[in-house]
Formats: sequence, structure tokens, C-alpha cells
Amino acid sequence: MNAAHSDFKPPHQAGGIWHSLNRFLFVLIVLTGLSTIGYKMLPEIGKRKEQEVRADELQGRVEKEKQTLASNLRIENLLKHDPEYVGLIARDRLDLADPRETIYRIDSGKGVR
Repeated sequence: MNAAHSDFKPPHQAGGIWHSLNRFLFVLIVLTGLSTIGYKMLPEIGKRKEQEVRADELQGRVEKEKQTLASNLRIENLLKHDPEYVGLIARDRLDLADPRETIYRIDSGKGVR
């Protein structure tokens, strides 16, 4: 029984060069498959990044619009409930002044070179 037991070699040790070549071929096939899957996923990854950038841009626009809405709601509230504010806006747009007021206008200088 000892002689039969000593002649037995496990499958991973038997075969020599052919076993190594088979293992190398298997690894090569797996790498080829994984790289093919990876190349097919690259455009999807790019699209996802573009979508994330677009979502960030849109989120920024939403925040800006929220600020504009808040400002407009404040102005609307003032126009509805504050007669002094209405008078101030009317005098400003008509370029009139109350006798008690002194008006200072500062030009932005965009037209001046």
C-alpha cells in the first residue's frame, strides 16, 4: 500500500509545461473577457460623469432661481404692504424727488472710456 501511495501525484503537480500553459491560457481568456467588458462600460462611465456635471449645473441654476424668487417675493410683499416703498420706487422710476430728499446718483461708468 505504501508503494501505490507514493506513485500518486495530485493533479496540480502533474502535467508540467502543459499544465502551466493551460493555466496561462485560462488567465489570458479571463483577462480578455474582463477587458472587453471594461471597454463596453467606458462610454457608460463617461455618460454618467457628464450627467453628474449637468445635474450640478442644474442644481446651481435652481439655487439661483430660488434666490431670485425670494427677492421677488420680498419686493412683491413690500409693494403690496408698504406705501413708502411704493413711493420710493415710483419717484426713482419717474426721476422725481420729494422736497425733503437729496438724491445722489452714481453711474457705473460702463459707457465711459
